[in-house]
This record gives sequence, C-alpha cells and structure tokens, in this order.
Amino acid sequence: MAVKPLEDRVLVKPVEQESVTASGLYLPESSKEKPIHGVVVAVGPGKRLDNGTIATMSVSKGDTVVYAAGYGATEVQVDGVDHLIMREAELLGVIHG
Repeated sequence: MAVKPLEDRVLVKPVEQESVTASGLYLPESSKEKPIHGVVVAVGPGKRLDNGTIATMSVSKGDTVVYAAGYGATEVQVDGVDHLIMREAELLGVIHG
C-alpha cells in the first residue's frame, strides 16, 4: 500500500530509540521515550498559496527530520509499519550528516 500525502503534509517513519546503551545495558520498554526524529517516506506537492501557486516543500523523501515530542501528527500504519502524517510546519529541522 502506498500513501501520498496531500498539500503540505509529509509521511514520516519514526526512528525508534536503541534498546541497548553504548555500554551494553538493555533499556526496558518503559524507559524509552517517544521518537522525536524519523525518515521522510513521502511528501505532498506543497501548500496552495492565495495567489494560486504551490509552495515548494523544504523536505524531500529520504531526509531525516526532527519533530516535537508532543507532536500533533496522525499515526497510520502502512504495510503493518507505524508512520506519522504531519504538516511540514510541524517539523523542527532536518538532520544532516
């Protein structure tokens, strides 16, 4: 199944926190926080402006993005995998490197 976001929305696959620390300790599920970053899987065409043109999206497929921990995103499942759909404005930044 493929999901194509509309307008200025993006489909993001959250990146889960590691369950083992760098020193080899296993973290219980209860200590894990909600993911705050993920990989953009699909982007919409952009928001239609008042003059009728479509704004260019500042993120693209494959970008790793950061979003707020209490995000206002909608959770969806695509082929059994959890994803988020959110507006581009809800993204806080793009991780480079």
